[in-house]
Order: sequence, then C-alpha cells, then structure tokens
Amino acid sequence: MLENKFKPISISLSPNVQKDDVVLALKLLFQPWKWKNGLAIKKLEEEFKNYLGVGHAVSFNSGRSSLFAILKSLDLPEKSDVLLQAFTCNAVVNPILWANVNPIYIDCADGFNVNIAKLALLIRENKQSVGVLIVQHTFGLPVNMEEVLKIAKEHNMVVIEDCAHALGAEFNGSPAFAQGFSGRRKVGTFGDAAFFSFSRDKVISSVYGGMAVTNNDKIGEKLARLQKEFGQPSLFWIFQQLLHPILLWFIILPLYHFFDLGKIFLVFSQRLHVLSKAVSWQEKRGERPDYFPKALPNALVVLAQNQFNKLETFNAHRRKIAEFYYEHLKDTKFGLPIRENNIFLRFAVTHQKAHEILYEAWYNQNILLGDWYRSPIDPHDTQLDKMAYRRGLCPNAEQLAKTTLNLPTHINISMEDAWRIVDFLSRYI
Repeated sequence: MLENKFKPISISLSPNVQKDDVVLALKLLFQPWKWKNGLAIKKLEEEFKNYLGVGHAVSFNSGRSSLFAILKSLDLPEKSDVLLQAFTCNAVVNPILWANVNPIYIDCADGFNVNIAKLALLIRENKQSVGVLIVQHTFGLPVNMEEVLKIAKEHNMVVIEDCAHALGAEFNGSPAFAQGFSGRRKVGTFGDAAFFSFSRDKVISSVYGGMAVTNNDKIGEKLARLQKEFGQPSLFWIFQQLLHPILLWFIILPLYHFFDLGKIFLVFSQRLHVLSKAVSWQEKRGERPDYFPKALPNALVVLAQNQFNKLETFNAHRRKIAEFYYEHLKDTKFGLPIRENNIFLRFAVTHQKAHEILYEAWYNQNILLGDWYRSPIDPHDTQLDKMAYRRGLCPNAEQLAKTTLNLPTHINISMEDAWRIVDFLSRYI
C-alpha cells in the first residue's frame, strides 16, 4: 500500500479544500467589490440558525472573535472566573483574557473532554459561585450535556458550548433528559450560547471564520450590536485568506515533500505576510492582534457557505474513515476514541510513542499526522504563564499532551490513504 508514498497526506493546511472551493476563491480574488459587504452574510446566518434550530446566529471572523463577543454580551464584572478545560487551544483562553476575566482550568478525562467529576469538585471545594462555564466538544465528541447542565443549574452558571470541533454532532442523554430537550439535538443548542469555528482545519473552512449562536434574545441582540461595532477586517487581510486555498492547492501541498519546497514556500509566505498564520505570535503571549475581533467579511462567508452546503457529506465521510480505523486498530496498543455521537473531526488516538510516530510519519512517509494537542494549552510554544496556567495544574491533560496523535478523516482522505496510514502504524501495534 506504499506505492504512493510521495503523495503527501495532510491533516491540517485547509484539508477540506476541494476543486470547487479553489475555483470560488479564484473568482472572489478578482471581485474586490464583494469582499466586505454582501447578501451572503445574512443568508449564511439564517441558514445556520435554521440548521441548529436557534433564535440567533451572528457571524464573526473567527471562533475566538465569536467567543469574545459572547463574553462581552454577558456584561461580566471584571476579573470574574470563567471555567474551562485544559487540553485546549489558546484561541479559547485568549478571548477570556481579552475580556478581562479569569480562566480557571479543570482537568480533562481520558476521552479528551472535561472531567465532570472534577468540575463538580472544583465548584464545591472552592465554594465558588462561578458565573461562566465553557464546555469543549473536543475532536467532535459531545460532552455529556445532561450532567453539565445539572451542575450548572445547581450553581446558577452560564454555559457556553465550544463547538469549534463539532459542527453537526448530536447529543441525546437519558429518556427524561431527551424529553425535556425534544429528543436528540445538535451541540450548540444546550447552553446559554455557543460558538463555532470555520478555521482552516475545522469541520467546514473559510480559512478564518466563526459563528456565535444563542436562544437568549438579550444575548442575541448584544451579539448583533457587537458585530457592527467590531466592523470589517482590512481588505489586505481578506486578500490573505482568499489566497490561502489557491496557493495551497497549486503550490504548497504538491511541493510539500519535494526537498521541503512546499513547506519553505509556506513559511516564507507567512513571514512576508502574503498568507496569514493560524495562530499569531501575539496570541501565544496572551495579546490580541488588531484583526480580532471583527465581523466575518462577505467573501469568506461565500467560502463558508460553499463548505456548509457539503457538511453532511463531509461528516458522513469522517464516520466512514473512522470505522476503517476502528476495524484495523482494535485490540492494539493504540487507545481509540469514544464512538458514540462522535463526528470525528480527527480520529484521536493515544500511544506512549505518539511524538516518535508523528516524527517518523512526516520524515519517512510524507504523512502529516495531527499533533492536537502537544501542550495542555496549544500550540506547544504558547507561554503558559501568560495563559494563567501552571504546570501540574491538570495532570491528565498534560499526560494526554504527551501521548495523543490524530489520524485524518477529512474529505480528501481516500480509502487508499487510510490504508497507507494503517500500514505505517502497524509497526507500532
């Protein structure tokens, strides 16, 4: 199965991009009058609202801008405590810092989501009435919202769902809970508010983008006001994002393992600010770049809409590839993810030699497996002290950061690619 060894298999770098997305980006690149404002914005917001069955959906230029807008809409007192799990990205922590409130970390369970027992214990031991809880549906696996909402109700907490990995995932719960919530429902509809990401490596992608949703009219009205206040990003920033799928398709991926030319081109393009980085150096220090928070410009909405139209196909493909991995990695040394309700943004596995596997896959096989997360707050070079995190605070999250790697499930992964990955992993079984 190694005859196509030199064809790169990537899990990031906008993996969802298909030919129609590239053609669309090319057309938009030469239509600057469509870049900032247009009818596509309200259309996507309306379709997103109807898809989830929520009262309000307001678009922003990233998931972090969406979370920041939600936090601002809550009118929290300065230095309020916001609970969130470790084993997350600084894109979740930074909006908390930018809103001048305090991140309080909870350890995660082995299934990558928040440890609900530790959440309850933290609140009880500290005798806090913590105002806000952010629950992260990691890698597309829904949190047990029945247990979370029970705790939140007891302590009068606002619940924000982090659905950056989980667009299309559903949760049901016990019969009593399901009746209270009209049966099986999509994540993002259980809490007081939720946010989604359309970043380059998420369920759908417009390179940058996000959506804040809520059924609370007061929050929804404030989100709409904040969208107007934030305004649009610059024309140059929009140009950078439109260029990303085009250069990726024609230059970066085809040359990625050819004497590292693709990687060199990517790095220099980012250093010269031709392309944007997924996470800026400022964010790794808790600082806010000037392009956050902003509204989602019309051109990127058009890209997001094209991907949103393919959502069910994307997620069906993810589940199909995940089933293949389950079949071929069962009864091995690889710890496998939970199956139930999972949309498998990535197929996250654990192994004691995770980092060695990541290194060998790239350098010897041209397979770029995922490294979410190599740190309790990723990327790995994030300054943890700037995130108000100290080593040893969440030991399970820190252990998972040493042993977790992700297998790709996106639409451009063929069954032949999956065979190639499994064949490579077989040496570690």
